[in-house]
Amino acid sequence: MGSDAARVAGALEAALAARLPSLTWTTERYVGRTPVDVAGEGDGEDAALTLVELEWRRADPADNTVTLFRHLDAGEIGGDVCVVQLFTRYYDLQSGGVASKRKNAEFVGDLAAETFADVGYHALTLDVDPPKRGGELPDDWRNAVGTAADRIANRL
Repeated sequence: MGSDAARVAGALEAALAARLPSLTWTTERYVGRTPVDVAGEGDGEDAALTLVELEWRRADPADNTVTLFRHLDAGEIGGDVCVVQLFTRYYDLQSGGVASKRKNAEFVGDLAAETFADVGYHALTLDVDPPKRGGELPDDWRNAVGTAADRIANRL
């Protein structure tokens, strides 16, 4: 994860902790050998687990959903699990709509949520156009993170 994405993930973790204090929020929580950008965990054996993947500029964001659901299928994570893919504006098309890369990731996530009884999936947008290497985060990125945290909290 690049430094800008890490800053955004850290701010998202703090925003979610403020909105959902019943969960313990961390960044870089591992599921198997796969790091998840932000995770919220409840107490107890069957407690809810929320996994947030920040899709910054990934060439194949469907790989993130496939990997997480593969770990779920293998029993490496259990209980109630909610996977949130938070897509930046990088995946928006200039002509409107979203790129097929995002559509494919959403398809995989929706299919997995339909397949597994205790799994939820949400694809949301982080209203940030991520800078290219050497660029600067937009001035309003913190507001966008707050709005995204509100959207995540409203779905949990």
